[in-house]
Amino acid sequence: MTFRDGTLVDWYEWGPEPFEIAERAGKPVLCALTAPWCAWCDRMDEESYSDPKLAANIGDSFVPVRVDVDRHPRVRERYNMGGFPTTVFLTPDGEVLSGATYLGPDGLRQVLDSIRASWDAKGTSAGRVPRTVSSADLPSGEITADIEAHMVEQVAAAFDDEYGGWGTDAKFPLPRTVELALKRDRDRGTRTLDAVQTHLFDTYDGGFYRFAETRRWGEPHREKLVDENAALLRAFTTGYLYTGDESYRRTAERTVDYLTTTAWTGDAFAGSQAASDYYTLEPTEREEAKPPHVDPTVFADRNGLAAEALCRFAAVTDHEGARYAERALEHVLETLVDDGHVTHFDGERSETGLLADHARLLSGLTAAAQVLGPDGWIDPARTIADDAIDRLATADGSFRDGQPSGAGLLDRPLYPLGTNAEMADALLDLAALTGEDRYVAAAEDALSAFAGAYDRMGVEAAGYAAGCARAHYEPLVVRTPPVGTDLHRAALRLADHEKVVVPEDRDDAVAIRADHTTAPAATPDELLERASDGPLP
Repeated sequence: MTFRDGTLVDWYEWGPEPFEIAERAGKPVLCALTAPWCAWCDRMDEESYSDPKLAANIGDSFVPVRVDVDRHPRVRERYNMGGFPTTVFLTPDGEVLSGATYLGPDGLRQVLDSIRASWDAKGTSAGRVPRTVSSADLPSGEITADIEAHMVEQVAAAFDDEYGGWGTDAKFPLPRTVELALKRDRDRGTRTLDAVQTHLFDTYDGGFYRFAETRRWGEPHREKLVDENAALLRAFTTGYLYTGDESYRRTAERTVDYLTTTAWTGDAFAGSQAASDYYTLEPTEREEAKPPHVDPTVFADRNGLAAEALCRFAAVTDHEGARYAERALEHVLETLVDDGHVTHFDGERSETGLLADHARLLSGLTAAAQVLGPDGWIDPARTIADDAIDRLATADGSFRDGQPSGAGLLDRPLYPLGTNAEMADALLDLAALTGEDRYVAAAEDALSAFAGAYDRMGVEAAGYAAGCARAHYEPLVVRTPPVGTDLHRAALRLADHEKVVVPEDRDDAVAIRADHTTAPAATPDELLERASDGPLP
C-alpha cells in the first residue's frame, strides 16, 4: 500500500510488503523515520521529498518506506541514526547499508547516488546488523550497593558546574538522573531543575520543550512530548517534596495545567505537540497566532507516565489533576488492554505487547492504587504485570522490548536497560501493594541481567541504579488507614519519593523497611518520627 504524505514520494507503510517488493526488484529500501512533532522532518519533506527530480530518483532506484516513530517504537529503536528525521537505507532483509539524519536536497542527492553505486557494486553484502540487535548476551551480575554508589560518582563527575545539567554539548533534562541527584546529591539536582525551569519551560503556554542544542541550554528544540513532560512533572514534584521550594511546585502545577488542557483529548492524554516558531513569539503575538498541532493519538505508555506523574503531584499537594489520571487510566484500560495484553494505540497497525506500554501503564496503576485507593487498579495491574512476565521475560530474567517478529530487524529482540528498570520499579511497587513476592523476584531478575556492566554506565542509566538501590535495600513501605485520612495523606508526603504507600482497612500506620516494622503511629507527627527512625541505606 502506498500513500502521499504531503510530498512527491509514493511511500509504503512499514510492514512486510515493501521488503518483499525490494527483494523481487533487487532494490534497497529507503526508510524515512519521522515524527508528528518534528520540525526538521517537515523541513525535509518540503525541501527534499517534494523535489520532483529527487522523488523520481527515489521511486526509480529505491523502495521508499515512511515510519511514524511514535507509532512504531520498535522500528525507531533499531534504525534511529541519532535524531529525527532519520534517513536509513536497508537491504531487503532489513540490514543497514547507511544512514543519516536531516538531509537537504543536495545532501540527499549525493547520498542517493552513493548508496545506489554501493548497492550496484556490493548488493546485500554491504548490509550490516546494528550492534544493539546483533547479540543477546547480557552482562548479568549481583545487585549490590556498589551500583548506586557508582552512579552517584557519575552524577558528580559528569555534572556541568557552570551551567547545570550533565554533559558538554546538547543538554537533555534527564529527569530520572535529577531524581537520583535530589536524593543523593541535592545541590546538583536542584541546580539542574533550576536550569531546566529557566531554559526549557514555556512560561506562557506551560509544558517543557524537549532539549537544548548547546551546553548553555540555548537553541531549544521546542516540541513538547507528553511522556517527557510527565517525567519532568514527576521530577519537579520530587524537587518540591524534598525542598519545599514553591517555584518547583508552581512549575509542576503549570505542567499539570498543560497536560490537562492542551494535551487532553477529552478521554486521555495526547501524544505530543509539534515544534513551531509560534513559541518564539511574544505573549501578545501568541494571542493572535494559531498554536502548533497536537497529535491526539492516545498511547498506552505515555498515558501511564502521565497518570503516574499526576498522582504523585496530587499526593503532595491534593491537586485535582488526579481525576484526569483516573479518567485516562480508565480509558486506556477500556480501549487498549485485553486481559492484561496492552495495545500501543487504537489503530489497525498498532503493535501489542510492547514492554514500554506494560511497564509505564503498570507504574500509572500502582501510583493510582497508592493515591486514589487500590479498588479498580490492583487487579488490572496484576494482569498487565503477569502478561509481561509470561510473554516478554526471558530465561536470564531480562525483558524483551516486544515479541520478536515483524519486518526488517523486528524479529531480533532488544533488551532495553531503561525500560527493564522501569518495569522492575513498577513490579517492586506492585509487590508491596499485593504482598506477592513473585513480583520482587521478577524485578530482581530483570535488574540482575545487566548488573555485570554497572561500572560502565553513565548518568543516563540513573533510573537503573535507583531501581537497583530499591531492590537491594527494599523500598520503604507505609501501611496506612484508607485514602483521605490524615495518616494516609501524611504518608504520601514523607520525603522519600521511592516509598510505597499501602492504604488498608486499619486505624493506625506503620512504616516497614526490610525486616524492621515501626510501632504503630496514631498521628501524622508520630508517623513522621517513626518512619525517619527506620534503617536507611
